[in-house]
Amino acid sequence: GEVVSVGPGVEDVTIGDRIVSGGLGGAFAEYGVYHAGRSRPIPEGLSYAAAAAVGSAYLTAYVSLVRRANIQKGEWLLVHGAAGGVGLAAVDLGKYLGAKVIAAASSDEKLEAIKKAYNPDVVLNSSEGFREKVKEITGGGADVIYDPVGGDVFDESVRCIAFDGRLLVVGFASGRIPEVKANMPLIKGFSVVGVRAGEYGRKFPEKGQENMDEVWRLIGEKKVTPHVHGVYGLDDWRKAFSEMEERRVVGRAIIDPTR
Repeated sequence: GEVVSVGPGVEDVTIGDRIVSGGLGGAFAEYGVYHAGRSRPIPEGLSYAAAAAVGSAYLTAYVSLVRRANIQKGEWLLVHGAAGGVGLAAVDLGKYLGAKVIAAASSDEKLEAIKKAYNPDVVLNSSEGFREKVKEITGGGADVIYDPVGGDVFDESVRCIAFDGRLLVVGFASGRIPEVKANMPLIKGFSVVGVRAGEYGRKFPEKGQENMDEVWRLIGEKKVTPHVHGVYGLDDWRKAFSEMEERRVVGRAIIDPTR
């Protein structure tokens, strides 16, 4: 939003600045109070909606692929839930980092939207299984698997990960927290890696600051570009939530109280 007032002693933020910030609660409001030290200027040319779509999505993708997976150019990256906010950010960032990206989603319509937005190397409808397709595409298995879905998707991912691969546990959108028998990572030589982007920054404050700085540098230089599914006025918040509940959103749905 636009800064309309600043508190005493605030020097780095001035009235009229376009900033991005956040906190717990108060998002569906025309005005809010935010910490100046946790606010950033919105890069020139970036809309408010696009700036609002960066947040946790790109931070999660960055911590996952760079800090936790140490992904390398030319490696195969399988992104599950690729139409969701954190999934789509991983597709975008993975392409920038030079990975060969397989974007997996549950419908051809979503895959077309992903292809149009970021043109991954492969789009894959995972609604009827993906194990054999991934092994065929990659020549044996994906080097890095980004999984915000969990459940059956995680179980099948164990069967199509490459030796020395990294299976990133990002979330459990499916509702079921999966388990893996220890003999599978042993035999196949892969790692199961947990990702908590916010907690990573709290445990390692300097690295956390570096993460955010790098994300916003990439945004500012247009190396990566957040995708906005739609912008809704405050009176249309129910429609925005329905779009998410019915799984029609590709990227982020944004509520703009000024509309």
